[in-house]
Amino acid sequence: MTQHPEIVVIGAGAWGAALAALYAAQGLRVTLIARDAAKAAALAATRTSPHLPSLRLPDGLAIAARPPEAPVTLLAVPFQHLRETIGRLPQGDGTLVLCAKGVERETGALGPEIAAELEPRRPCAILTGPNFAHEIAAGLPAATVLAMTDAVARRDLVKRLATPRLRVYGSADPIGAALGGAAKNVIAIAAGAVIGAGLGENARAALITRGLAEIARLTEAIGGAAETISGLAGLGDLILTATGGASRNYRAGLALGRGERPAAEGGVIEGLATAPALLARARAAGCEMPVTEAVTDLIGGRSTLEASMHRLLGRALRDER
Repeated sequence: MTQHPEIVVIGAGAWGAALAALYAAQGLRVTLIARDAAKAAALAATRTSPHLPSLRLPDGLAIAARPPEAPVTLLAVPFQHLRETIGRLPQGDGTLVLCAKGVERETGALGPEIAAELEPRRPCAILTGPNFAHEIAAGLPAATVLAMTDAVARRDLVKRLATPRLRVYGSADPIGAALGGAAKNVIAIAAGAVIGAGLGENARAALITRGLAEIARLTEAIGGAAETISGLAGLGDLILTATGGASRNYRAGLALGRGERPAAEGGVIEGLATAPALLARARAAGCEMPVTEAVTDLIGGRSTLEASMHRLLGRALRDER
């Protein structure tokens, strides 16, 4: 008799494969869902992911093209495909854990808002933090945040998803956690652009710090907690993404700073889609986000990096807040 999975991971990119392998290695029954039957068959035959060549998928990890119902489903698809993916889930009442980071282009919605619209009866959590997939796959130590409003369910899920090498902290603020994970990609593009243009470490530090401040302002404006942005879901993730050479968003910024187009890579550069959607969300909330605005204009070709920096440095002087 086939046993049902304890965890389903939807999305066989680098992050999905790393998470599926992580939990399968803990002895849990895990099913990894690939985009189609051909990709699922290839993964099952080779037990290797093209996105993480050094990772061998555990023999006990099931791989399929259609997700079964499970007590916990992790969604690790590119963020702009999140709505479609949730809409195609099988009927059930298992908990959804959103592992993708971004803001929906068409609506400005965050992950928990999309899930609440499409699956209002299902429990939903956000898994986010400073976590590069290749390091998780290599078993290196890391910490992350599991954000969920239900305190009892949150404690149970934290225990289920924590491992000896991945420390999971709980948070009661899914909106703040989701916004921190999305917005840091935009600030990382700005940080990369500054370094790519040779403007120096001082300028990068200033952009990271002021970027963090504007993320916190928007978080409060839409009902989240500013202190969330001071933790792993905000500051921690931003430091990693805005300084780590493995960050696709940072590398996209480097290219823009050098006057080049960001190179097409094996993964999605979420910040490119997030920036204009984030700016529109901020304007609707009456929240000023000058760094995000500068990035949006830069990637849209409406401003040069020099003009953007001149505009940021020329803003009215005031106390820091």
